[in-house]
Amino acid sequence: MYANLPPILAMVIPILAIVMGIGYAMLATWLRYQRRKEVYEMHHRERMLAIERGMEVPPLPPHVFSDFDHKAAVEFAEVASRAGYLIRSPLRRALVWILGGIALLVALYLNYGPTTAAWALIPIAIGLANLGFYLAEARSRPSGPGNPEPDGKPKSPGATAF
Repeated sequence: MYANLPPILAMVIPILAIVMGIGYAMLATWLRYQRRKEVYEMHHRERMLAIERGMEVPPLPPHVFSDFDHKAAVEFAEVASRAGYLIRSPLRRALVWILGGIALLVALYLNYGPTTAAWALIPIAIGLANLGFYLAEARSRPSGPGNPEPDGKPKSPGATAF
């Protein structure tokens, strides 16, 4: 009954991936268009009411004309930082890559042996690169009351880098 399933799946998966990828892009474009259309209509209604009442016509905000809403992005970053989320932290990325690579290394070693497990060194190397970037960035950042050390402790006067 399922003997013909692998050849069919071999054809369906790429077709589905292409259709879903294009569909997602079309949906995102349509949603962005609808959002802009609503914003323009809202500003038009506001301007028409202001004209009818004899008030000063408010100008359109500059973010209406750009694709990227900077104000919303800044607000999101402030809310996320207040909530304690790490946003694009190189240390977090490094730990995720290193620990994911170690888990993959153990799983591949136990199931397939050391030859296949060597492929898990790639995510570990990416994690080590992110960790190196984090440490280099932390050393180049000036320390002071506004910029504490990465571990949260102030630098002692006699401390040296090792």
